Amino acid sequence: MKVISLNANGIRAAARKDFYDWLLKQDADFVCIQETKAQTEQLVPESLFFPEPYFCDYFDAIKKGYSGVGLYARKKPERVIKHIGFEPSDTEGRYIQYDYPNLSVISLYLPSGTSGDIRQEVKYEFLDFFAKHLMELKSEGRELIICGDYNIAHKQIDIKNWRGNQKNSGFLPEERAWMDELFGPLGFVDAFRVHNQKEDEYTWWSNRGQAWAKNVGWRIDYQVTTQGLAQHVTNSDIYREERFSDHAPLIIEYKGDWCV
Repeated sequence: MKVISLNANGIRAAARKDFYDWLLKQDADFVCIQETKAQTEQLVPESLFFPEPYFCDYFDAIKKGYSGVGLYARKKPERVIKHIGFEPSDTEGRYIQYDYPNLSVISLYLPSGTSGDIRQEVKYEFLDFFAKHLMELKSEGRELIICGDYNIAHKQIDIKNWRGNQKNSGFLPEERAWMDELFGPLGFVDAFRVHNQKEDEYTWWSNRGQAWAKNVGWRIDYQVTTQGLAQHVTNSDIYREERFSDHAPLIIEYKGDWCV
């Protein structure tokens, strides 16, 4: 089972950079997209933004040109969930979930706090809510893959200039402590790190200062899984041969068909 996650920084912009030409060669089972920055009715032609052979769905932000998530799957889900009862998620288009008998796949776009204290507080509130939400999902007994842009670099290995960013949103002690909790007592796994402990593995680069060319990046995109699924990770990769966004596609393969 192959799962791809990408913050597209505008799905129409990514399409102009040939994202869909690349995607249709990947033979993925699931594709999780964040920051679509579009209303669904703007996604034309449908043949491009609802590619066969996938079942495709989007959840848009009320504010046009902002946030938004998408999810594609080869197998039609039994249930689609977009609203989780938390206003910043439900109005900003930050969550979509596909349910199968043994598996749930989620495309998630956590808020950034870089614009100031108010949004940082929203981010903390989201993290508190989401930790509880994850435990409720876990109690339902299915395996989980929560793909997305978490807007947090967990450890020093996940950010090039960690010393200079310790007081910046995305690498604050409180944010990193939340990730410690997620990958510790809450019992979830950073699927990328199951087999890959290398340094300089990033998923986002600033558009300033030749960060992409110099690989001065942050690893803020994750596939977070339950323990049962993590042991079936067979391969993980960050695709950098082409650039569709300021983020790179995160590709993880899992042994077995978990949609049955």
